[in-house]
Amino acid sequence: MSDIFENPMGLMGFEFVEFASPTPGVLEPIFEMMGFTKVAKHRSKDVVLYRQGGINFIVNNEPKSIASYFAAEHGPSACGMAFRVRDAHKAYNRALELGAQPIEIPTGPMELRLPAIKGIGGAPLYLIDRFEEGKSIYDIDFEFIEGVDRNPKGAGLKIIDHLTHNVYRGRMSFWAGFYEKLFNFREIRYFDISGEYTGLTSKAMTAPDGMIRIPLNEESKKGGGQIEEFLMQFNGEGIQHIALLTDDLRETLDQLKLAGVSFVPAPPETYYEMLEERLPGHGEEVSSLKTRGILVDGNTKSGDKRLLLQIFSQSVFGPVFFEFIQRKGDDGFGEGNFKALFESMERDQIRRGVLQTA
Repeated sequence: MSDIFENPMGLMGFEFVEFASPTPGVLEPIFEMMGFTKVAKHRSKDVVLYRQGGINFIVNNEPKSIASYFAAEHGPSACGMAFRVRDAHKAYNRALELGAQPIEIPTGPMELRLPAIKGIGGAPLYLIDRFEEGKSIYDIDFEFIEGVDRNPKGAGLKIIDHLTHNVYRGRMSFWAGFYEKLFNFREIRYFDISGEYTGLTSKAMTAPDGMIRIPLNEESKKGGGQIEEFLMQFNGEGIQHIALLTDDLRETLDQLKLAGVSFVPAPPETYYEMLEERLPGHGEEVSSLKTRGILVDGNTKSGDKRLLLQIFSQSVFGPVFFEFIQRKGDDGFGEGNFKALFESMERDQIRRGVLQTA
C-alpha cells in the first residue's frame, strides 16, 4: 500500500453487523432462511450470534440497551457494525483525538469492554482486535451451542463485501469526511444516477485495507425518490443494504430461493439480449443468468476480463434489503447495472403509488 493510502487505524475488514428489532423473533427466521446458523449465546445478555462462512451477525434482544432504543426508533434494522483493527485501544484513542464521539456500551462482570464510537444514525461503530480462533470476543463473551458447527458453510456466503448508507440530502460529504478523517477511507467511485422522475448520487468509499467498502447514497435535487422513501420509512439515516460475497452465485441463489428468500423481479428480457453488446466475450451462460435474474457488470473490452455478478433481495425488514454478489476480478459495485436497477425501482415506486408522475 502506498504512503498516500496509509492504514493508521490498522483496519482489517468487517467483524460483525449488529441487528435489533422492537418485536422479538422477526430477524432470526430471516437469517436462518439466508443460510445462517445460531452458533452462540451471550453469557449474560439476550444476545445471539448467527454465522455463515466468515460473516458474523449479532441479534441483540437485550431490553433497555442501545440496540433496543435504536430499534424502537427505526424498527427492525442493522443497529451497529464493527471493524476489525490491529489494536482496539490505540484505534479508539486515535478516533477520539480526531473528534469521534464515544459510546459507552454497558458491560457485566467478566465481560469485554468493546470500544465504540458514534456512527451512522447514532449507531455504535465498534473497534475489535480480538478475532483469533479461540481468543475472539465470541470465545470470551459468548457460549457456543453444543453440537453446532461453529463455522457453518450455509448457502456459501463468505464475507461482508460492502454495506450502504442512505443519508439526508447534503449529508453525503459529511459522512465521506467522517470516514476519510477517522479511517483514511478514499472515494473510489462516484455515481450520479437519474431516472425519468427521480435521481440519486452515490459516493463509494473504501478503507485502506481494501476490505471495508461503504457506498453513501443521497437523494438528487429532484426529490421524492428511493433514498427519500427509505429515510421516511426508516425514520432517519442508516444502513440500507448489506452485500454478501459468494464464490458461486448461481448455487447460492438456488439454495436461498429454495429456502424462501424473495428477490427483486428479474430485469426485462432486453437486458440479457444486450449483454453481449455491453460486455462482449463475457463468457457467461446467459440462460442460467436469465432464469435466476442475475445481473452482470464489469469490463471485457480492455483484454482483461473482469466481471461482477449480483442480485438483490426484496426488502426483508422495513426498507432494508440484502445483496448477493460474486466477483470475477471486478472490484466495482455494478455501476453498469445501477441505472437499470434504479429505473426498475422507480417503476416499482410508481406502481405502488409512492411516486406521482403527473
